[in-house]
Amino acid sequence: MPTDSTLSPPRRRRHAEPLRLLRAAAYAVAGLCLLPILAVTLAGVTGGVETLTHLAQTVLPRYAGNTLVLVACVALGTLSIGTGAACFVTMTEFRGRRLFEILLVVPLAFPAYVLAYAYTHLLDHPGIVQSTLREVMGWGPRDYWFPEIRSLGGAAAMLVLVLYPYVYLLARAAFLGQSASTFHAARALGNTPLQAFLKVTLPMARPAIAAGVLLATMETIADFGTVSYFGVPTFATGIYTSWFSMADRAAAAQLSLGLLAFALTLAVLERRSRGEAKYHTGQRVERLTRLRLHGSSEFAAWALCAVPVLFGAVIPIVALVIMGQGSGQDLMSRRYLGFIQNSLVLAGTAALCTLAAAVVLGFFHRAARRPGARWAIYAGRLGYAVPGGVIAVGLMVPFAAFDNALDAVMRDWFGVSTGLLFTGSIWVLVFAYMIRFMAAAIGAYEGGQSAINPNLDAASRVLGQSSYGTLRRIHLPILTPSLLTALLIVFVDVMKELPATLILRPFNYDTLAVQAHRLAADERLEGAAVPSLVIVAVGVLPVILLCRRVGRE
Repeated sequence: MPTDSTLSPPRRRRHAEPLRLLRAAAYAVAGLCLLPILAVTLAGVTGGVETLTHLAQTVLPRYAGNTLVLVACVALGTLSIGTGAACFVTMTEFRGRRLFEILLVVPLAFPAYVLAYAYTHLLDHPGIVQSTLREVMGWGPRDYWFPEIRSLGGAAAMLVLVLYPYVYLLARAAFLGQSASTFHAARALGNTPLQAFLKVTLPMARPAIAAGVLLATMETIADFGTVSYFGVPTFATGIYTSWFSMADRAAAAQLSLGLLAFALTLAVLERRSRGEAKYHTGQRVERLTRLRLHGSSEFAAWALCAVPVLFGAVIPIVALVIMGQGSGQDLMSRRYLGFIQNSLVLAGTAALCTLAAAVVLGFFHRAARRPGARWAIYAGRLGYAVPGGVIAVGLMVPFAAFDNALDAVMRDWFGVSTGLLFTGSIWVLVFAYMIRFMAAAIGAYEGGQSAINPNLDAASRVLGQSSYGTLRRIHLPILTPSLLTALLIVFVDVMKELPATLILRPFNYDTLAVQAHRLAADERLEGAAVPSLVIVAVGVLPVILLCRRVGRE
């Protein structure tokens, strides 16, 4: 590949100028991604501790305890369901396997708080199930015991049902990517199929499974809608309470700092737990012959795959449709059309900005190949480990300070009030979404970029193209499918995001997620079903793309 030193001075200048602009844009995006972390750290360290001291003496132990228990339950549940389902659909053959291979991805389209609304309507004391039991059995309100859905266990169940597809997808890809020769070698050494799977296949898939569990736990500690509705106090609800109920931004920043430290600790512990272990799957030279299941083993495989689909998608959809029919909510009303418009504008703007930022970071990392580029893309990925509430607090503090300082200067110098230029606009909210979901866009972009041969870049340089020309004429046309996938994923994630939207949205600028949360908080579950169904309908789009990819493999 030709280097800058082999180019003539005019061509070197044409190449260097776009690269400098690309470097500046990449560092600006990385700085924006680090801004909420730095702001939360600074606000937490310099803020007063009166409210935090009071919280530590009252509810902070419950925040920490509930968050830990919730993370442990979700990690265990998603690990069991996701890995077990992936094992059955990749390594065994049973009736309905191809259908379940696709259906197991569908619950990924549901926000956990939507499942919470549906199952509360079904299982709560005045719900359909308990009312039917009392009527049929003639029981009084105190004559029987029924598990409480609005509890820590109920919140964990909702999160497991919507988050296990993370583990399923990554574990399935890891099992399919392994060479069958390793499994056959284990069998030749006298191991049964189950022993060969446990001793060889499963350990080799450990990094992918661990990555899926880590994604699920990150989403768990970031969840606000489910735990808030179920009345389970966690760090996420504590941040929101400190910000709005107590009007103490320092306490909110300190709680955010604690939650951020917890999230980063999980990521570091998972990575260090691997130690110096290396995982080589080898070249896949033959497809593993699936083991045909019969009798009780086939029924067990069918049940393990059917139960999460039934409880994670089928029952909630049926419940939401029934609830929505009697809600009296009109999707075609001017008010609801405003909610839909706000949601689509926010999601579309955030998706485009996030995709553009991911392209800048990804291409700069490929073109520059220097430590600064590596750190910039690492900063872009870091946002996925930061809960939405933490990002919201981290952005609100510096932008509010900037707005107030600018307003003071303009008043003193010109007698003009600028008001809240950033804090009162949707752009801070768009920045929060961009930081939160940048990792998903970078992952999709790099997945497509890895298939582009570096020789194409060299040929482009020889033909006199600048870095910008290489990106525009070669990379972007090839990466169109990956870019569209990233765009849809970010779009749907923004549609579901709740805590950042609640904290940062402008006044009277409500979205479908906010409307669903508001109605559910007022115990108007039938009304909450209508915006929830719209969110789920939009979320099905990227799931269909994932299903098509699953079906082709």
